[in-house]
Amino acid sequence: MKFKTLAAVMGLALALPFAAQAQKTLKYAHFQPAKDDQPKHVAALAFKEHVEKATNGSIKVEIFPAGQFGKDQPTMEALRLGTLEMAVAHDGAIGTVHKPIGVLGIPFLYDNHEHAWRVYDSEWLKGFSDDMIKKTGIRALGFADNGVRHFTNSLRPIQTPADMKGMKIRIQPSPVFKALVESLGASASAIPWGELPTALQQKVVDGQENGVTNILAASLYQHQKYATLDGHVWSVHGYLVSDRFYTRLTDVEKKAVNEGVQKAMAIHRKMTAEQDKNAKKILEGVGMQVYEPTAAQIAEFRKLAQPPVRQWAESEIGKNYVDALFKAVEATRK
Repeated sequence: MKFKTLAAVMGLALALPFAAQAQKTLKYAHFQPAKDDQPKHVAALAFKEHVEKATNGSIKVEIFPAGQFGKDQPTMEALRLGTLEMAVAHDGAIGTVHKPIGVLGIPFLYDNHEHAWRVYDSEWLKGFSDDMIKKTGIRALGFADNGVRHFTNSLRPIQTPADMKGMKIRIQPSPVFKALVESLGASASAIPWGELPTALQQKVVDGQENGVTNILAASLYQHQKYATLDGHVWSVHGYLVSDRFYTRLTDVEKKAVNEGVQKAMAIHRKMTAEQDKNAKKILEGVGMQVYEPTAAQIAEFRKLAQPPVRQWAESEIGKNYVDALFKAVEATRK
């Protein structure tokens, strides 16, 4: 009896190192503060809870918020190398390693939030992800919102493209946004995000374009009297995983990760969309004069802006990427 007990204990002792080796660590990076009003972080916590529970602890999720794992390019390179297992990154960061994400910068693509989500959840995602895996080793599991982008300025209300003529508009360093702004009659100035509030205060530029979250986060409303809710571009956050890590998961673990991403994205989309859908009230609450263009006015913006940006994307990114996106947009339109 003592021999059997001793053998059982020895067997358990031998098994423990293998059990420890079997546990996988999933480092999860994102760029928002670790606060309960930040969509990325709330979503990350939901992902962690689901994955650890669904895998009975075989995957341990470690969250690195607020850019702790590095800025845009270092984070994406870590995913490529497999030293980081997962990240939720905005389209600008993704573009540092995979240029085709730029097609999502084509303006005035969607009718509303739900239409955008139908596109991101369609077969288009699989095609985009397969291409990204092949070229970067990074798998895209889904896309959530990074806010709908609008124009603000300090000169006058923008109701039609004609109102933008002669304005100096700050853009992020991007040929897509340069083509967009210039197609509407304004001049585009690429200014780093950290320098934008000062540039607006000193009248280096008259206006800028961003989502409500960023307008509030950097207090841009202090130097911008007018906002136009034109919704020209729907920025995204990609839920990305190192394919090297993902392909080594068991079927149960893959299922848990996929389900965790869906739960996280549902939270992320809801929180961001609620802010977008209440943009007028929120921006008026901080003292801005807000204009909501009519459908006919949006059509005028689209007519001027979409063709040149689409042409640029076809030339610089590839017509096949642009055609695939527009096909998905039309197929999911209700």
